Amino acid sequence: MDLELRQLRCLVAIVDEGTFTDAAIALGVSQAAVSRTLASLEQALGTRLLRRTSRSVTPTSTGLGVVAHARRVLAEVDDLVLDATSGHAHLRIGYAWSALGRHTLPFQRRWTRAHPETDLHLVRVNSATSGLGEGTCDLAVVRRALEDRRFESAIVGLERRLCAMASDDPLARRRSVRLADLAGRTLLVDRRTGTTTADLWPPDSRPVTEDVHDVDDWLTVIATGRSVGMTAESTANQYPRPGVVYRPVRDGEPIAVRLAWWKDDPHPATQAVLELLTALYRET
Repeated sequence: MDLELRQLRCLVAIVDEGTFTDAAIALGVSQAAVSRTLASLEQALGTRLLRRTSRSVTPTSTGLGVVAHARRVLAEVDDLVLDATSGHAHLRIGYAWSALGRHTLPFQRRWTRAHPETDLHLVRVNSATSGLGEGTCDLAVVRRALEDRRFESAIVGLERRLCAMASDDPLARRRSVRLADLAGRTLLVDRRTGTTTADLWPPDSRPVTEDVHDVDDWLTVIATGRSVGMTAESTANQYPRPGVVYRPVRDGEPIAVRLAWWKDDPHPATQAVLELLTALYRET
């Protein structure tokens, strides 16, 4: 079965306009063409979609469902066309957990002032490439190097490494902690996007690790006191949570914040984003 977009547009137009005559006017075709197109759609689907009387046209019960699906399909196609033909009026930047931390809002506001012609969207995608590899975004903020050779990346700044723990944890009374303080604890890690692995500790004193796949789940478990976590300071800025505190890890290496893009098809705004993010991180 091969359905055509013109058939779906015809069906929606008939329902929206109320008559075949008005649908023909809206579509810029003849009334006969509207009738033929609807008939071909009903034949392809093997079911009647509209009831016609001398005064009105109404969808059948099956037609109501088909119209609803048709609207969604047409909306997706319109979005696809807009993305492909709008030049570079849209810029989607993906991130896995915490965007740019306290730099997130300043970045958005400065970008809007400096580049009003390019609509900026931050998109949370919890994948290794923060949505870049999935086609969900044009650029991505990542906090570990991408091994995939299809992508290029550049470091825009550094962030402190923090330990997240329950507010009543004994370590919470300290102003900072060391890696050795966490050796006997259970550490929650996100293996897909996280910056923490057991390799930060010597082989004979590594913490037990448990997997987690979302920052909200990570914080919920940490608040119980059963586990601790380690993360970039942007997480603390982006996700304050009652019952959870963050403490600097004194001997933990800073975490590099990278901007990544497709090597063979970089968005034209890539350099401008690089310069703005680098400037924001240099200000602190």
